[in-house]
Amino acid sequence: MKFHDEIMRRRTFAIISHPDAGKTTLTEKFLLFGGAIQVAGAVKSNKIKKSATSDFMEIERQRGISVATSVMSFEYNGILINLLDTPGHKDFAEDTYRTLTAVDSVILVVDSVNGVEDQTRRLMEVCRMRDTPVIVFINKMDRDGKNRFDLLEEIEKELNIQLHPMTWPINSGKEFKGVYNLHDKNLRLFTASTKADDENAIAINDINDAVLEDKLGTADATILREDVELVDGVNGELNVADYLAAKVSPVFFGSAINNFGVNEMLDTFIRIAPTPQSRETTEREVDVEEPKLSGFVFKIHANLDPKHRDRIAFLRVCSGKFERNKYFHHVRLNKDVRFSNPYSFMARDKSIIEDAYAGDVVGLFDTGNFKIGDTLTEGENFFFTGIPSFSPRYLKK
Repeated sequence: MKFHDEIMRRRTFAIISHPDAGKTTLTEKFLLFGGAIQVAGAVKSNKIKKSATSDFMEIERQRGISVATSVMSFEYNGILINLLDTPGHKDFAEDTYRTLTAVDSVILVVDSVNGVEDQTRRLMEVCRMRDTPVIVFINKMDRDGKNRFDLLEEIEKELNIQLHPMTWPINSGKEFKGVYNLHDKNLRLFTASTKADDENAIAINDINDAVLEDKLGTADATILREDVELVDGVNGELNVADYLAAKVSPVFFGSAINNFGVNEMLDTFIRIAPTPQSRETTEREVDVEEPKLSGFVFKIHANLDPKHRDRIAFLRVCSGKFERNKYFHHVRLNKDVRFSNPYSFMARDKSIIEDAYAGDVVGLFDTGNFKIGDTLTEGENFFFTGIPSFSPRYLKK
């Protein structure tokens, strides 16, 4: 029963986007909500005034971009979230492609000003190939961007996905007033440069309630009612099974830098996102609830710590229980190995762990034994399929 309980409370996902869409900022807001950090970094004009938590390498701090996948684990409302913040820049796309093999779902960030961009298209192609469930966050609603209906149409057409709005924006840019939650039937008002919290939410049982005029003005209240009637009429309630089958993508509107619209998405994510899934190997399907450990290496990172010449292999646990100092079978090398200092991550910070379960990502100190796609088991010989192989990335100090 413990295996089942541990698996059910885990969610492992990646955040993907085109560069500068606000992906790293959104990552930090998740960490703030989870209590993993107290102060967010500020990324402005490609110059980091306070280093973003998930940008843990020197090149990232200098250039203001994420170039290597950061692994972050935190708890939110009793759910253990393993978040992989991926590079957005095309020069580091191979790292993102590998990461997408290690997650069970994805959050795609789209810039409301620029809409769908090249890297967004490429990343979504990988998600569609793997039938990965996707939630879309349309960011930067506080900036003058594209018409909301035009933007949704563009995303559906360009990315070949069917969207299902979960929140709906009231205007954009300087006129942005907030979002209406189509699922919970409440209005959350936006105030620039302030942190969104529950005090901003106004419950509305009937969208024809006169409170809309009081909060939005007659014109915007009328437009919102017309929009909601249209959107609800077309989409209705979200079919979670369709989302899990990657047939439909829930959509949220907000402004990550202002912490607005993020909480609604995070609450929905932990409610509907898939738990760790069973996976195919060269021999058979490995059931996620099997008691024996299996896992694969999806990333190898050299010089993670500039003070030491280290090399860390990132292992996605697929079944069973990973335990510190226990011997496991390295399939390719046909030998048993054990790890005295396995790590979990909070961006650059590492902490030694005693155990890990399906869905978790474990950092293993590597002296050169691992390659991308290597498998650890408790005796069986197989490899997990569908993992692209690239050389390890070494970064100069």
